[in-house]
Amino acid sequence: MPEKVTPGPVADSVSIREAVCIHTKKIFDSCRDKDCIEDLRVYLTRESQEVLEHALSVKAGTAQLLCAGIDVEPVSFNRGCYTVDVRYFYRITANACVGAARPVEICGLAVFDKRVILFGSEGSARVFSSANGPIDCQCPCAQMPTAIVEAVDPIILNMKMVDVCQCTPCQCEIADIPAGICSAFGGELVFGGDSRRLFVSLGQFSIIRLERDTQLLIPAYDYCMPDKECTCGNNDEDPCEIFRHVKFPVDEFFPPNTSCPCPDSYRDFCGGRYN
Repeated sequence: MPEKVTPGPVADSVSIREAVCIHTKKIFDSCRDKDCIEDLRVYLTRESQEVLEHALSVKAGTAQLLCAGIDVEPVSFNRGCYTVDVRYFYRITANACVGAARPVEICGLAVFDKRVILFGSEGSARVFSSANGPIDCQCPCAQMPTAIVEAVDPIILNMKMVDVCQCTPCQCEIADIPAGICSAFGGELVFGGDSRRLFVSLGQFSIIRLERDTQLLIPAYDYCMPDKECTCGNNDEDPCEIFRHVKFPVDEFFPPNTSCPCPDSYRDFCGGRYN
């Protein structure tokens, strides 16, 4: 396709119909990371903390990423660059062994803070939209890029139970926990007055990027027309006929033939699970 600066039909191309101008978000910078987060404190619920106080040992359960809080600020000494502060909130579960009874599941909150610096370009234009109404004016502030964080549930690498006297000197209480995060535990979280604490090491994969609204000129092939017809549900259909079209789940009956790609020292964590 030859260089083109204005929208319109493309005469010298067989497959490209025209060049169109669209409004979209452009990624100016991005990074990916594999964080090994060691000895992250787990703030247990009050009920779980009482179980931990009498536990003989703990075994790792699951780690769920509940939410990520994001804050973007410009870097004063480098124009066009921004710091992206991310706070990850995790729900950690474990199985505590108390005497000869069956293991008891305990759960709590873990928090991890991460900071990266990315290029987000500069923008001083103020954006107004008719969708906001005729008198809804925006404040005259500098246009900031939008930070996007993509992350998956972490892998539990290690978990340990530690007496308070063995902990590191500074174990400050975390602040500004959103109410929605606290409600995910179904009980009050314990931040002090404990004699035992739970620590977890996590492996976190993430992608962070900075985006800005912009207009781009792109080639268009044709209008996107769905080729699938809409079907209405019919309660009179024969369920056995529907079942006959379901593929037999072979993989559910036979284990996969692929070998574990993890190193020998991490073979217990393959597939994102702790065995």
